[in-house]
Amino acid sequence: MARKTMDCRSLPSERNCTVVISGEEDEVLELAAAHAVAAHGHTDDPELREGLRAALRDQQDLDLEEGAFVQLIEFHARDLGGFQELTEQWRERIGREGTARWALLSADRDRPDTFVQLVAFPDFAAAMRNSEHPVTTEFAKRMQEVTEGEAGFRNLDVRQVMRI
Repeated sequence: MARKTMDCRSLPSERNCTVVISGEEDEVLELAAAHAVAAHGHTDDPELREGLRAALRDQQDLDLEEGAFVQLIEFHARDLGGFQELTEQWRERIGREGTARWALLSADRDRPDTFVQLVAFPDFAAAMRNSEHPVTTEFAKRMQEVTEGEAGFRNLDVRQVMRI
């Protein structure tokens, strides 16, 4: 049986909740219902459970799905360690307020000291909340100290995800 996941970031919420629950379907449904009642003030009734069940995803499906948003950041750095340290500081400081689902850092084999980072978000609105956060604003300013030249940004809407 595939593991199921419930991700509050994929559901409408005034609290911008970041809780993710993963496990067997019945376990996730029970925990998600308890969380919806305790953290979001919902009533545990058949309608809530039906909505939660509809929002369950196979765990691998959460990697990225249509409608998600990816930001591609290309930059140059002679010392990648400075960038990685800055990124870790950002992660610690933004904590639960971060909206990114995952990030990937890669090195360009054909262009020395050139790196590309992909950062995935549930959607464009979540990415904008992340970009406007004061911790991210400070990160962007400090990034110029550890990289060379201007970083290039591409804002990408996910149109299709192929599982191979």
